[in-house]
Amino acid sequence: MDEYGDMLLRTAYLLLRDRQSAEEAVQDTFIQAYAKISQLQEPGRLRPWLVAIAVNRCRMKQRTWSWRSIFPAADGGQWTEDTAGSSAGAEELFMAEWHQVKLTDAIGNLDYIYRECLTLYYFHEMSIREISAQLGTRENTVKSRLMRGRQLLRLILEKEDIAHG
Repeated sequence: MDEYGDMLLRTAYLLLRDRQSAEEAVQDTFIQAYAKISQLQEPGRLRPWLVAIAVNRCRMKQRTWSWRSIFPAADGGQWTEDTAGSSAGAEELFMAEWHQVKLTDAIGNLDYIYRECLTLYYFHEMSIREISAQLGTRENTVKSRLMRGRQLLRLILEKEDIAHG
């Protein structure tokens, strides 16, 4: 949990856009992993196995209707890296965090299928073949979702730059 918890929480947050739901998905991931650890054939593949479980838990949460659909969290619960102890200057730290929050918000505005592919590809550095196997879709479908997701992300970021610049 110590080794993979933060990584899984960031992934779940990017997919679900809600801190509380992301925390629940990660907790469910560890519970399911503990219950089914005997099914893990290769211990060296623990990280991808946990990511697969987390993505599936996020999918389940995405499909499940809840009161949070009507009353979203007021604070937004942004997930950012802890920058304490860094040698960079305060302005550099602020700009790095601002860009990360801006990117996270932009990804959060995409449809789930694009968020899922982009998160697995860029944040988990999974290959198209691995994503295809994980999602149970064809490789060409993953490629299309990545391409369309990038296009939509670019449009969102350009609109924000125009609106704020």
